[in-house]
Amino acid sequence: MAIFVMRFDLRNPAEAGTSMADRYEAALDMAEWADRMGFYTVVLSEHHGSEDGYLPSALTMAAAMAARTKRVRIRVAAVVAAFHDPVKLAEDAAVVDTLSRGRLDLVVGAGYVPSEFAMFGAAISDRIRRTVETVAVLRDAWSGRPFERGGREIRVTPAPYTPGGPPLELGGGSEGAARRAARLGIGFMATDAAHWEFYRDEVIRLGRADPGPYLGGDTGFVHLARDVEEGWRRIGPYALHESNAYGRWIHESGTGTADVYRPAESLAGVRASGQYRVLRPDEFADELAAKGPLAIGLMHPMMGGIPPEVGWESLRLLETEVLPALRE
Repeated sequence: MAIFVMRFDLRNPAEAGTSMADRYEAALDMAEWADRMGFYTVVLSEHHGSEDGYLPSALTMAAAMAARTKRVRIRVAAVVAAFHDPVKLAEDAAVVDTLSRGRLDLVVGAGYVPSEFAMFGAAISDRIRRTVETVAVLRDAWSGRPFERGGREIRVTPAPYTPGGPPLELGGGSEGAARRAARLGIGFMATDAAHWEFYRDEVIRLGRADPGPYLGGDTGFVHLARDVEEGWRRIGPYALHESNAYGRWIHESGTGTADVYRPAESLAGVRASGQYRVLRPDEFADELAAKGPLAIGLMHPMMGGIPPEVGWESLRLLETEVLPALRE
């Protein structure tokens, strides 16, 4: 059967009419539901200073989800190295890894939004050095042994539940990030198959085992509804909000292109991008079945600020119609 993933960034624009406390509670309930349904992982994303309240503290939410679940992995993708003291980050991640009994996966990124760097008083020009330094500190800290940094002896206790620390990856959407992850000897969360090939090439060039083909799957948004047009009516404003918000950040950064997320004046433009889809349950089941057992079923039930009750409608259709069809 397909591999199911649930994602949260917990944007909460005013038009959603939802309190942040209610949205957080819904996220915990949904994570618990995903655990019961056999999802492989829950992914938490992090940004800072966003007007819509985008989750700024993913490890804190990861700890809460760890306490509500038993089996599902919890993936923080990603923390921006320049905004975190690496020793404190090592401690916090070790606690979450222990609380979850080894279910934490941590992705470290270099960041790309200039206003966030300004908020933290961090130089965006220094982001690569800070990322490499953070990876080194995390690995030393999770060894359970004292180590030296800046002339100081440091020891992070207790050691993580996972020997050597939770699985660590570098996130990025460039050839440089991909090859850097390989040289650091950690995993790589690629934005697409093309960038994964740079990572794979560098790993092989360094004489290590081939990590294999890209398994990231489609990262587009899917909402389930029996009436597609009614589904679009309900989630459309939030798709437009998310596309515009990410599009502004990408434009602000000047790094990369906004082929997927771009400012849009109308819902028609967002629908035409193909990044957002509303499907009937039978359509989604057929699509996943055709892709085989390694198909990725990504659910982002509160994307862009979708009210919790609307997100639940999609998840219930997954539970009652998609999952049974895939098990036949």
